[in-house]
Amino acid sequence: MTNPTIKFARKDPQKFFRTLNKRVNAYFRDNDLQKTGNWKLHLKAAIMFTAFLAPYFLILFLDISDWWKLLFTVLMGAGMAGVGMNVMHDGNHGVYSKKKWVNKFMGSSIYVLAGNVYNWQVQHNVLHHTYTNIHGHDEDIDAGRVIRFSKHAKWRKFHKFQHIYSVFLYGLLTFNWAITTDFMQTKNYLKRQLSYGEMPSKWKQWSTLAVTKLIYVTVWLVIPMLIGITWWKVLLGFFVMHYTAGLILSVIFQLAHVVEDNDMPLPNEKGEMKNTWAIHQLFTTANFAANNKIVNWLTGGLNHQVEHHIFPNISHIHYDKIAEIVRDTAVEFNLPYNEYETTQGAIKAHFQYLKKLGAQPELAS
Repeated sequence: MTNPTIKFARKDPQKFFRTLNKRVNAYFRDNDLQKTGNWKLHLKAAIMFTAFLAPYFLILFLDISDWWKLLFTVLMGAGMAGVGMNVMHDGNHGVYSKKKWVNKFMGSSIYVLAGNVYNWQVQHNVLHHTYTNIHGHDEDIDAGRVIRFSKHAKWRKFHKFQHIYSVFLYGLLTFNWAITTDFMQTKNYLKRQLSYGEMPSKWKQWSTLAVTKLIYVTVWLVIPMLIGITWWKVLLGFFVMHYTAGLILSVIFQLAHVVEDNDMPLPNEKGEMKNTWAIHQLFTTANFAANNKIVNWLTGGLNHQVEHHIFPNISHIHYDKIAEIVRDTAVEFNLPYNEYETTQGAIKAHFQYLKKLGAQPELAS
């Protein structure tokens, strides 16, 4: 991962973003709406936390069969993904509430998901949202050697099978958060002096990471063992929970960016990008199942990635309403608005693209 020295074009002769921003602001003004969450988001948060945490206490205190416990760990994983997409995500973008302390509190829910606020904000808010789909800068398209997400990444023979094996690796996302990723990211980001807002001290970040990981292990592993659940059953349930959450989150994330309709542009030799930042988002991002209310609700609006990437300062509960404005404005300015009608269509497009990247070494840069 190189240092972020990318420069986006500053001139937009057609004034696309200025026009779009004016229209979106007018929508909120005319409808007397705040850009942050409201009671609908608060209710959803309660439901997601319940789906995530209630099964944990049922496993601890109810005398139920192991099969029920296993089923509950799957539900916990789904709830874990739900909290991440609907609550933590908005909180760490500062749009869950008008109150900063509420956003901070909800953003801190990542600690019960096995993550770390500082690391997530740098990777997601800084690197991914700024340098979307730019190889060497956006860590979301960097899977090391094992998966080739970009035509600019080095091709290896085993990538021929990545459209098959990748789905099995996707489930390890949050499990890796818990055991390795956070430590490597903290070391990397502190060394590079990356931050979202004020740069934390090394001592504070490492201390926060150590303490929160210790609490996490105590809650999810030590306590269940102490009350009498066999150690291997605890570890199996922990893994199933994480695998379920990781699979859901990984697939949802990939559908927005790693599909053939999206560009993966590189800067020129001076580090300059062809387009302005806002137009760059249109070329590198896609929506899916945007008209499906159930998908909208469950994914926290992450199926409206076009809207989210251009307006990360707006809560996801508004994306379905402003989508028409964004789409119409993009069409008016002869710019792309990538979208798939269904989730199934987006999933198919993603794995077809992985197969193409794996089967054609000539795409390697």
